[in-house]
Amino acid sequence: MDLKTIYIESGQKTPQIDLNHLTGELIFSGKSILENPAKLYEGILEWVQEYINTPRQTTNLRLNIEYFNTASVIWLAKIVKALCGMKQPDNTLIIHLYFDIEEFDSMETEDLKEALSPVLDMVGTPTISMGIKVYGTDENGNILKESMVLV
Repeated sequence: MDLKTIYIESGQKTPQIDLNHLTGELIFSGKSILENPAKLYEGILEWVQEYINTPRQTTNLRLNIEYFNTASVIWLAKIVKALCGMKQPDNTLIIHLYFDIEEFDSMETEDLKEALSPVLDMVGTPTISMGIKVYGTDENGNILKESMVLV
């Protein structure tokens, strides 16, 4: 199967999705409060499962989701889990997470680990190199601070 780049414009309840197999940039941003997320995410998961057969050396999963419902989280978890299943041990997955700067500034190291625990639980024990990069953003989405958490 020849992978195509996927770009889906955001809507009131749907995130912007930009999946680029040539660069290894997988971007989800905006809101994900779909009543039937399978309709959107099933095809995305299939794309990711195909992508992991011939991934870039470094894959950047950028999750800049400002609001999401439980059903969306389940699909995002499936996507993260699939990416962690890349078979090439020399590949790297970096998950980028974005928080409001006030939330980011108030987090102690333990709070940050607790906030990331659902992501870390999804990952399990990856067979590849992996890191999580956390960003503090202002109301316009500008990055004001960042921190790297190695898994």
